[in-house]
This record gives sequence, structure tokens and C-alpha cells, in this order.
Amino acid sequence: MLAFCTHLLLSALSMQSSLLTDDAPVPFGPVPTAAQLAWHDREMQMFIHFGPNTFTGLEWGEGGENPKLFAPTALDANQWARVAKDAGMEAIILTTKHHDGFCLWPCASTTHDVASSGWSGGERDVLRELSDACAKAGLGLGVYLSPWDRNNPKYGTGSAYNEYFMAQLREVLGGAYGPIVEMWFDGACGEGPNGKRQVYDFAAFNALVHELQPGAVIFSDAGPEVRWVGNERGIGNETHWCRLNRDEFFPGTPRSEELGEGHRDGTHWIPAECDVSIRPGWFYHPDTDAKVKSVDALEEIWYASVGRGCGLLLNVPPDRRGLIHDNDAAVLRGLRARLDATFAKDLARGATASATTTRVSTVSPTRFSASRVLDGDASTYWATDDAVHDGAVTISFSAPTKVGIVRIEEYIKLGQRVAKFHVDALVDGEWKRVTEGTTIGARRILRFDGVSATAIRVVIDDALAAPCISSIQCY
Repeated sequence: MLAFCTHLLLSALSMQSSLLTDDAPVPFGPVPTAAQLAWHDREMQMFIHFGPNTFTGLEWGEGGENPKLFAPTALDANQWARVAKDAGMEAIILTTKHHDGFCLWPCASTTHDVASSGWSGGERDVLRELSDACAKAGLGLGVYLSPWDRNNPKYGTGSAYNEYFMAQLREVLGGAYGPIVEMWFDGACGEGPNGKRQVYDFAAFNALVHELQPGAVIFSDAGPEVRWVGNERGIGNETHWCRLNRDEFFPGTPRSEELGEGHRDGTHWIPAECDVSIRPGWFYHPDTDAKVKSVDALEEIWYASVGRGCGLLLNVPPDRRGLIHDNDAAVLRGLRARLDATFAKDLARGATASATTTRVSTVSPTRFSASRVLDGDASTYWATDDAVHDGAVTISFSAPTKVGIVRIEEYIKLGQRVAKFHVDALVDGEWKRVTEGTTIGARRILRFDGVSATAIRVVIDDALAAPCISSIQCY
């Protein structure tokens, strides 16, 4: 017993000592949750718009469509998952119910669903099949449920409809379909079949999502975990603060410019997601088979979204067979091949790093050294002392090296700090500025005219607090 008590005392003293000697920077401002960190890591996800609109040619269904119109002839959710995986995507978000109110799962509270469609005898469940396919492929699963319902007569009645909608959320999120990584709400609020509009109880909706799926992030114009970027072109802002004064926004908010940039002094961590379709519309239409975005176009979107620290949600709508069209799949494979070739070799690995200033550590002299940006460990970082809000890290190569892309990442577990930076290259013994930017956040990927450099220097010109840079990569 005495030995056990002695062990507890020593453990407590050791913990107290580590706390006293932990000289890491304290978090600055709002910081991401574990679910938000996982969302940042996913970078690119697939959006799937599928339902009666696929067969009617509409983008916004009217709600009175006969369920029997839904009649895919060869639906294969495993094919969707393979295409997403081949494209390097990390999750699939399905329009489980769009504005027409049609449910892609057998819904207990409506007959406007797959069970009433006659498709495969009414025995199949699209959400179930996608859930199984995602689990098999190692992909996350997200769901879109539209609060706007142009079919249900309760829409526009207030609390009665909100309870109906929450019952649908319970069916989808209650565990039958496994873990959900993202709940996607939009702010569309039109008239229902009775000609009335509905006042949504998003506070109750969000609380229920958090209760049923605590590991999921909720997307809407206002978050509460992920916000809309303010456009449907897949383009993130050059300045992208993950911070937002959340209480000033609501689903359906028109303040798109602020949503894109965020707020330098924002109260909550709510990064931006960039949604865009690979085709002119969100649902499949046969006359757009020749209008699929090119590899070049998708590459530009990738750099303007993922490269600016946002998430990319790329819509790839299945056709009337229930398959992703060959044209879409081919372009996605081309994008993946392009990115894989570009980022095949980090030229900074094996180089050496030095800094103009380094945070003093009593734990280890190398704890916050410049070498941390090259070690490939996301849990380490270069940092400066608290009073120092600028500085530079130089990556030196053993021989002149052709560089045209730099990827920089902050250690966002301690908040977003960098407000302005630039990148220099040492060319023929002289420093030359090659690119510059404002925010960094989870990542900033910058392209510039390739130079043969013996060193690359990332200069933090302004930061809200001591900069903490976890990674610098060169390509």
C-alpha cells in the first residue's frame, strides 16, 4: 500500500513538473475541435446529387413528382466509392433528401421515398448501400438533408414540421448508417405545398446532430463547424481566416464576401468549404455529357480551394443508370494523376532548415527549432517567443534545385496566427521574392514561375501571435 501511494505521489509530482516546464505557446483565439481537425485533413470530398431530378431534368424538384420516376437501372454505390477513392477523395456526402422531399432511404414518416418508388420492388436503400460502400472503401460518409420540403403538407406549419424533420434526422443519424462525418444543411427556404414558408429551428436541429453524431461537423452558411465559402464556383478567398463572428450569421445569410474571408478577430473556428459541380448543374442531365470540367479547370479549382486552406466539395452526379458517367470518372482520374505527379517528391525533405529566431525551450533546445518544419511530423512545429510576431525559416538545398510550388502549414491546434508572409528564393547568390500571401491556416499552397534555387526562405511579415509553422514543403 505504501509503495502504491508513493507511486501516485511521484506520478503527481512528475505531472506537475511537466506542466511547469511546458514552454509551448498557449492557444491563441478559437481553436479547432477534433472533428474539425479531421475535416481539415480530408481536404477534398465528393458531393452526390441524386434523386427524382436525375430523371425529370430539373434542378429543384417541385415535390409532386411520382416516386415511380425514380428508376435507376444499374445503381452501384461501390462504383461511386471507387471513383471517389481513385480521385483521392476522403468522403462522400449524399443528398439524402433534396428540396422535393424525396428520401433515398425507406422513411418511416413519408411515402415519398425509395420504398414507394417501385425500384427493385421497393426493397433497396440508397443510403444503406452507400454507407456500406464507403465503409468498404475506407471513406467517410456525409449526409445532406434539405429542411425545405416541397412535398410534405406539414411544411409551413411551424413546430409540427420541425418535429417531422427531426424525426428524419433521427432515422438517418441514429446509428443505423454508421458514423457520419459531415451533416450538410443549406439555407433554402421556399414555399411548401400549402404555399407557406417554414421557420426552421436550426438550434434544435444542430443540437440533435451533436447528440446523435458527436464526431460529425455541421455545415451551413453559419456553421456551426464549417461555413459556406460564399460562391458555388469552388473558389476560396486569398485571405481565408478560419475564424468567424458566428453569431452574426445564419443559414441563408446573404453576406457572402465575409463568409469567404472570415474575420481576423473572429470568435469561433469555422473554416470555409468550397462547393462546386463537375458539370454545369448539380444533378445529371444527358445534354451536359460533353460539358464536364476539364482536368485543367479542376486543377485550378483545387489550388483555389484546398490550396487556400479551404475544403473542396466536388459534386459528381450519377446518371440515370445510377452510375458515375465515364466522362466524369476519366477527368477525376486525370486530376489525381496530375496532382500525384506534381507532389510526388517533397524537395525539402533531406534539406536543412534554419531560422532568424527560435522560441527558447527549457524542455529541449530543438523543441521549436526550424528543423521541425521538415520532419514530417504534424505534431511538431517551429515557433518564436511570445513577443516575436515575425521571423523567417530558410530551407537550404545541397545543390541548385528547381522549385515552383511551396506548401506551408500552421500548427492550427494552437489557433490561426499568420496574417502576412512572403517567399524568397536564393538564385545565383541573390534573394528574389517569388510569391506572397496573407493567411496560411491549415495549409497554403502557392505556385510561382519555377526557379533554380539553392535556398527557399519563408518570411512571416505579420502574425497575431507568435507564429507556429508545422510544415514547409517544396515541389
